[in-house]
Amino acid sequence: MTVPEDTLVTHPEPLLLPGQAAAPAGPCDMTGMYVVHHAFRRDLRRFVQAARRTPIDDLATWKALSLRWDRFAHELHQHHTKEDQGIWPLLLERVDAEQGAVLEAMESEHATIDPLLLRVEDGLRMLVQGPPAGIAAEVASGLADAVGELAARLDLHLSHEETDAIRIIQEHVSAREWEHLEETVLRGSPTPRQMLFMLPWVSDELPPRALHRLFGDAPAPVHWLLALGRRSYDRLDRRAFRHV
Repeated sequence: MTVPEDTLVTHPEPLLLPGQAAAPAGPCDMTGMYVVHHAFRRDLRRFVQAARRTPIDDLATWKALSLRWDRFAHELHQHHTKEDQGIWPLLLERVDAEQGAVLEAMESEHATIDPLLLRVEDGLRMLVQGPPAGIAAEVASGLADAVGELAARLDLHLSHEETDAIRIIQEHVSAREWEHLEETVLRGSPTPRQMLFMLPWVSDELPPRALHRLFGDAPAPVHWLLALGRRSYDRLDRRAFRHV
């Protein structure tokens, strides 16, 4: 394979965020990938605490948690679907057998995460409805176990991706090609309503350097949507994570 010329250019200062396993150097600016991973880890940390601490009879908080979970799960499902359909198949055409095994592992790890998402969703639905007193504690305990298992498994998957899969991306994808993939595959075509959640969600708890890299050159409408969405985002998080 002929390596595109701009794959030889290394993007300055790879971004390393709290909880992130690695930031392999290379031509591609992986900021978008890393901030989404940061948001997944942050959310699951909060959900683990909320599942353990929210009183069983606090139905209003369970309802808010269920709504917040739906938004988290949507972002995670979309992220994995875009990788499975638009990133890993492209790379599999360019790599050797050893690297191909890493990329195939990415897809298989995604498949082990989906059942845990459904377990959490089912547990939250039962707690929103108010399960009978005889099984309420068991439902809450099962939910906490499922969220904890998901947090651990997803962190392992993200760390594997950050350490090995992104190194493969940096080796086989040019900076220009990665920008195109971000614009056409990873970002998709979110509606303004979706961006009102997604922008404050992805920026929550980000260090100033990461915020600047993410939004410093963004057009004015992005900043407007970020400002408009932050109030409703914060309001839902206060309701959902009030016991955290």
